Amino acid sequence: MPLTPSLTRAVLAELGHRPNRKLGQNFLVDGNIVLKSLQLAGVAAGDCVVEIGPGLGTLTGALLDAGAEVWAVEFDPRLHSHLVATLVPRANGRLHLLHGDAVEHPCAARPADSRPFKIVANLPYSISTPWLDRVLGGPLPERMVLMLQQEAAQRYVAAEGSKIFGAISILVQSAYAVEPGHKVPAACFHPRPDIESVLLNLGRRPAPFVFPPAVKSLIRACFQQRRKQLGSILRDKLPAGAAAAWFARLTAAGFGPQSRAEQVPVALWRELTV
Repeated sequence: MPLTPSLTRAVLAELGHRPNRKLGQNFLVDGNIVLKSLQLAGVAAGDCVVEIGPGLGTLTGALLDAGAEVWAVEFDPRLHSHLVATLVPRANGRLHLLHGDAVEHPCAARPADSRPFKIVANLPYSISTPWLDRVLGGPLPERMVLMLQQEAAQRYVAAEGSKIFGAISILVQSAYAVEPGHKVPAACFHPRPDIESVLLNLGRRPAPFVFPPAVKSLIRACFQQRRKQLGSILRDKLPAGAAAAWFARLTAAGFGPQSRAEQVPVALWRELTV
């Protein structure tokens, strides 16, 4: 059963643990949101699921109860020890718990095999973008249901022309389609955060596009100077032939070297080569 607000406070008091805001430790205390996460992800018995920052194990326990095999990574040593003592013994070998940094281990200790997997996670704001960037390098999960601060979710799904459209928007939308999610009020957490959250529901596209590292670096460079025209940014970063070919495609689509990064649609970024 998901931890209630009072039970969450009691467990934290017993552990002598004060939630660390820098680590994004806002513990989910609404059972309906836990169940909604599993429903959006379509979690079924036998599924492989990665969880980031399991905390007190509310979501982890629900995943195990649904019959999933769970790979989780927890940074906080006290919470990791608590999970080892409370969840591992009853998981019948279906919980693989790693003590470490989620950005360094974006899929926890999940083996790098071809078995399909999903990610269901309550992501700390401070690591959400670097962690997601690592995940998008592949292998790609078939679905991600991510609890995010609304501000982060809006950046990931932003359309071209928006001031919050950026490199991470391009990387996410090239590999995933945004499907109906769910708003999550601040009252669903302890301690209560200062901003509303959302369950972002991402389904992998039939032909997902994964950018090579060199192209990802170029895209980031373009958005780091988003007030500059693309022609001036890329003039010294691309071979002449590659630059001419890409700008020809942009011009044919109504853009060109004078365009700025935020104006160019996702599909055209996928044609950028080094």
